[in-house]
Amino acid sequence: MNVRIEESWRKWLQDEFDKPYFERLVSFVRSEYGRAHVLPPGHLIFHVFDACPFESVRVVILGQDPYPNPGQYYGVCFSVPEGVAIPGSLFNMFKEIHDDLGKPIPASGNLDRWVRQGVFPLNSVLTVRAHETGSHRNMGWEVFTDA
Repeated sequence: MNVRIEESWRKWLQDEFDKPYFERLVSFVRSEYGRAHVLPPGHLIFHVFDACPFESVRVVILGQDPYPNPGQYYGVCFSVPEGVAIPGSLFNMFKEIHDDLGKPIPASGNLDRWVRQGVFPLNSVLTVRAHETGSHRNMGWEVFTDA
């Protein structure tokens, strides 16, 4: 299967893209986009992969599934766009960094600066129906992200 993803990741993940479970996952996700409000927009599903080539990854931070509220999730786990309130889970991470290292808590919850430094924040599930936490769990994303 031809998946639009940064080329260094394609090299490592093409075998997954060619497996039957991934074809079923793609069919499910396409169906969901056709009948529900799904996050993130389709072109951002692999945003973190596109923003951080395989060779640049230094640290992986794992999350569960995307924030289910429109306007929050754009393909980087725990991160929110500029101007969006910092979610509790991310605030807790910032607080731990502050408590451990004395770093100030940022005003923005956008983690793109981390991604540019090789931090790879990845959800185990890469899509979700708006306002329905966990709605795309156990559909195949976990198999993909585990790989």
